[in-house]
Amino acid sequence: MSAIADYIGPRSLLLCNESFASTNEREGSEIARGVLRAMLDAGVKVVYVTHLYDLASSLYARRDPADLFLRAERRPDGVRTFRLMPGDPKPTSHGEDSFRRVFGSAACAGVERV
Repeated sequence: MSAIADYIGPRSLLLCNESFASTNEREGSEIARGVLRAMLDAGVKVVYVTHLYDLASSLYARRDPADLFLRAERRPDGVRTFRLMPGDPKPTSHGEDSFRRVFGSAACAGVERV
């Protein structure tokens, strides 16, 4: 990120895909908020893909009209359409879907939901 900050300037576009995901939720979110704030203050447009709910929900709560939040569409039956739709951040990454696909529905029956 330091090398990017040295190079990037106003009117640039920064694309981030799960930046800071290698740390824990709280620390990754705090670092990302600082980086985002600095980039936006410098006139950089930022597209940020994240599963850090703390980060996404805190930014969403600001209700800044310049922000756009998109989520992968999921139908009520769980089917994924692979379309991005406007929507508020959700505290799940739907990992249960992958678990069910790998281990089957019966394996999920005894798993406690958090």
